[in-house]
Amino acid sequence: RDRDRERERERRMTIKFILLVNKQGQTRLAKYTDEFLSVDERTMLEGEIVRKCLSRTEKQCSIIQHRNYKVIYRRYASLFFLVGVDEEENELAIMEFIHCVVETMDRYFGNVCELDIMFHIEKAHFLLDEMLLNGSILDTNRSNILSPLQMLDKAQQ
Repeated sequence: RDRDRERERERRMTIKFILLVNKQGQTRLAKYTDEFLSVDERTMLEGEIVRKCLSRTEKQCSIIQHRNYKVIYRRYASLFFLVGVDEEENELAIMEFIHCVVETMDRYFGNVCELDIMFHIEKAHFLLDEMLLNGSILDTNRSNILSPLQMLDKAQQ
């Protein structure tokens, strides 16, 4: 019975990780929903995936297979947005999700850049937490995502 529940939970959990990486391959934000990976495994996985994605040319497809993950990535200015998903996940839906993440961060930070992520890492995580729940996309409406953060900003002033 517990094994069936575990399998069902894994089926619903499609996004396993989100990485924001600069052109030099330095991870600026990492969000994992796959709690079975240890810190060492995450570090090794990040290095492998980042090297693979950054070594590809712009003319190559931005979807790669790595271990048991499908990695979909897009480059926006100096940042790469990498999303690791289950093998059966819809690539175009994830590309659209990445674009939504970027647009939401752009609206909040005003043309998001690497420094915004570095100096406001907690706010970047908050935005992702508003969009994702246990690896499933929860909300993509920018107003819904940004309103709690804007209220928090007002309360801190």
